[in-house]
Amino acid sequence: MNVDVILAAIKDVVPTPAALHEPLIDGNAWAYVKDCLDSGWVSSVGSYVDRLEQDLAVLTGAKFAVATVNGTAALHCCLLLAGVESGDEVLMPSLTFIATANAASYCGAIPHFVECEELTLGVDPIKLAEYLNDIVDIRGGKAVNRQSGRTVRALVCMHTFGHPADLDPLIKICGELGIVLVEDAAESLGSMYKGHHCGTQTSLAALSFNGNKIVTSGGGGAILTNDEALAKKAKHITTTAKVSHKWNFNHDQIGFNYRLPNVNAAIGCAQLESLPKFLASKRHLAEQYITAFENVPDVKVFKEPKHATSNYWLNTILLDKASTSNLETLLEATNSTGTMTRPAWNLMHRLPMYDSCPCMNLEVSENLSARILNVPSSARLGDL
Repeated sequence: MNVDVILAAIKDVVPTPAALHEPLIDGNAWAYVKDCLDSGWVSSVGSYVDRLEQDLAVLTGAKFAVATVNGTAALHCCLLLAGVESGDEVLMPSLTFIATANAASYCGAIPHFVECEELTLGVDPIKLAEYLNDIVDIRGGKAVNRQSGRTVRALVCMHTFGHPADLDPLIKICGELGIVLVEDAAESLGSMYKGHHCGTQTSLAALSFNGNKIVTSGGGGAILTNDEALAKKAKHITTTAKVSHKWNFNHDQIGFNYRLPNVNAAIGCAQLESLPKFLASKRHLAEQYITAFENVPDVKVFKEPKHATSNYWLNTILLDKASTSNLETLLEATNSTGTMTRPAWNLMHRLPMYDSCPCMNLEVSENLSARILNVPSSARLGDL
């Protein structure tokens, strides 16, 4: 593998220096934030929080959206709403960001790591079905891991780098076993699975509006659901489980101060207005990378799966299997010249706090983690 050729291909697409993914704050952001400052509604109550939730529901097609302080908080609450309890197991890919596993830990649950497929970079439904058939019994209507004796309560399906996983077979598997399917859609705002927005085909999903996401509110996240009862409960537990009253502080269960400040929501509302432009720019950038690398040996640009329209949140180069030893060299060469690139996250089952958790054979995940290189993907770069 010729490192110089790869560097040249990247530089054909983006300037130097180039960040991995920086926000583009434009449109009405200044006006909306000024409105918050002028009115004094800057904290966790305000019209922009309500508007953000309404705009998200319209954009995604979900019946309800509940804003949260960040995506991890949204995912934590999704698992609680899914009925995850202390001692349960939560299936999830090992190839994911740490928040996926941490959210299960916050519930007192045990992450159980499952395999991904190269076609989507998400959970492999075929291997998952075979694996669960080998280890799961149905006892009293619950899926029980016969090896650990613990209830397998949920599967978290993560849409890696904005590319939708293959949801239909995962929905079928979970439905047959009584496992709740939760979408970690933190990276996939604007991505579609078979014509449906990510996060709307399951009972619960989590979005993120962190500073590096396609749409940002500085921090922030949201829970998506089509279930009115779940939406009401989500709103309740994310606002400290306070019972509505003009002055009394009554709380009827353990809740969380996961409310999104109004000033952050104001930025988020402006960002959502710009999302169509961001998506077009990022798709153009992805096309430029695909063209630049089409004749470069030993690497390929990851393209959206056939069932999907991806937001191309992070453009991804996959090294050939024989070239994995060059990943560190590429990372050093690009970052030393100001072109920010990153590998995939360290696999969850290799981290010290999770290395004793149950897992299936993760050969593909391990192979992918040695081959993935994320390249500069900011929306502004697609306009060059």
